Amino acid sequence: MTRQAISTSQAPAAIGPYSQAMATDNLLFVSGQLPIDPATGKMVAGTIAEQTRQVLKNAAAVAKEAGTSLDRALKTTIFLTDLGNFQEVNAAYGEHFPAPPPARSTIQVAALPLGSPIEIEFIIAR
Repeated sequence: MTRQAISTSQAPAAIGPYSQAMATDNLLFVSGQLPIDPATGKMVAGTIAEQTRQVLKNAAAVAKEAGTSLDRALKTTIFLTDLGNFQEVNAAYGEHFPAPPPARSTIQVAALPLGSPIEIEFIIAR
């Protein structure tokens, strides 16, 4: 098994000792993405739907750097600080995945890095 770190300036830099993503021969594991604009390094303002779209944009940039795309996502895990946002997140998330969408878990957590209301991690086929 090969192991390759993936990094792109088109997604936010890691805020700790981890890689944006790690690739194996045929799988890409994308670290949890926050709604950070990589151009400014700041959390995007706006609705939870707009923040969800930024998370997906960041993940798409990492996937592209690895030679794949979100269309090949197999599994995602969504972390929310408020499950009351589920419907709005679900609608924005659904805009980005062709049928059939990837398997998914959604979990409410007490807090996320940088005070973010959402984080999504991805497993994507290469």
